[in-house]
Amino acid sequence: MKNISVIGGGTMGNGIAHVFAMKDYQVNLIDVRQEALDKALATIGKNLDRMVAKERISEQDKAQALSNIKTYTSLKEGVETADLVIEAATENESLKLKIFADMDEHAPSGAILATNTSSISITKLAAATQRPNKVIGMHFMNPVPIMKLVEVIAAYQTDKSVTDDIMELSTAIGKSPTLVNDYPGFIANRILMPMINEAVYSLFEGVAGVNEIDTVMKLGMAHPMGALQLADFIGLDVCLAILNVLHDGFGNPKYAPCPLLVNMVTAGNLGVKSGKGFYDYANGVKDATVAASFAK
Repeated sequence: MKNISVIGGGTMGNGIAHVFAMKDYQVNLIDVRQEALDKALATIGKNLDRMVAKERISEQDKAQALSNIKTYTSLKEGVETADLVIEAATENESLKLKIFADMDEHAPSGAILATNTSSISITKLAAATQRPNKVIGMHFMNPVPIMKLVEVIAAYQTDKSVTDDIMELSTAIGKSPTLVNDYPGFIANRILMPMINEAVYSLFEGVAGVNEIDTVMKLGMAHPMGALQLADFIGLDVCLAILNVLHDGFGNPKYAPCPLLVNMVTAGNLGVKSGKGFYDYANGVKDATVAASFAK
């Protein structure tokens, strides 16, 4: 596999494109909006500049990586020569099902179709195609260029040879693939989201404030950032969507989203992406200050 198509120019999509381009794969980055593609290329360029400044790569390496990326606003044109297509669109099941049907129609018959979903059923996405045996999950972690893990999720229909190929490919791009089965939340989010939800419940019930909760997790549990700051970083809307998948998939009340989380998402306070979540990001992430009203 040398020709990789990535659908979605957002944070995850541009990170995935960056990683493959750095390893000299030919990457087609696809988004319906040209402005999203322009922003994606600018982000990749800035991230490569940081690597040059740290002397991890040369200017020539940067130029080569950027030359490996082509952008398309047409899915049909962007996937027609792909060996592997990775969907990295918004975490919305109906949208992903539509994209998978389009990928299946326009990608070569031998191409593997992958999704970067963090919780949606790979088996259900595979069933939307005429090649369910060639559909698989590749759940990268954010920020993609830095984080080593790739959760590889085999659908019920996925051929073992496809799983083996994706495990090998993930290693070839410098990642550490971990194979898991296709059940709601997989492993990463089945464990992570209940922890975040419990942190929100602790705030909601007045057990402790935002700073206190995150300090306990950082200093007591050796987490790089606290659970509430991490939720802001992921996006509170994404956290809510994943908890709903877990709750619907298992029917277990332990996965029910905290009402405070629901209200914050409804109000549009989504974390870093909106400028306000459990913290106020008006002065930048490093200078985030607790928005006390959220704890009431």
